Amino acid sequence: MERRPPLWADRTEAGIELAARLRDHLPHDGQTLVLGLPRGGVVVAAEVARLLDADLDALVVCKVGVPWHPELALGAVGGNGVRVRNEDVVRHTGLTEAQLEQAFSAAEGQAARREQILRGGRAPTAVAGRPAVIVDDGLATGATALAAAQVVRALSATEVVLAVPVAPADTDPRLGAAVDAFVALARPRRFGAVGTWYEDFRQVEDDDVRALLGT
Repeated sequence: MERRPPLWADRTEAGIELAARLRDHLPHDGQTLVLGLPRGGVVVAAEVARLLDADLDALVVCKVGVPWHPELALGAVGGNGVRVRNEDVVRHTGLTEAQLEQAFSAAEGQAARREQILRGGRAPTAVAGRPAVIVDDGLATGATALAAAQVVRALSATEVVLAVPVAPADTDPRLGAAVDAFVALARPRRFGAVGTWYEDFRQVEDDDVRALLGT
């Protein structure tokens, strides 16, 4: 019988359980970088990083939407300036290079503002040449997670793992193609909203994220 929500008391408890599941997916050489998606994902990621003795950082990613259809992604940008383009969507829209530049620049500005708020002047932890685990507190549409995976791949991680406590049973199959491993503790058919799977799903503030990152 499928388990019913809530499954976890809070994000911290979910992170502890997720870390236990991830032990079999990651090398134990001290090189793994755990990247939490702000804001709630950073709380889960902090427990994963602590229990796996891995480095922790936040990953700021902004999806670049088609101007007249924001949910359709032209690509994504990271707070570190990385751009990823979905060439199939770009061709389909017929947008000019000037229009594309405007869309990507606007998203980069948004990402840069979020980076400044969360980490001040501290530079992001380097991703290249090491395995990276992207962590969120749950997936709904999966669009942000897909964009995050594309950005981390572009940063030359040796392995990209996406790990969440809960995701819909019919999670977008493109996620599986974008990562080397996808780990979800629960994959319910009746998903609802991410928050229903936690007893305590209070809003995570920027100050909370800064405290976890030590910034």
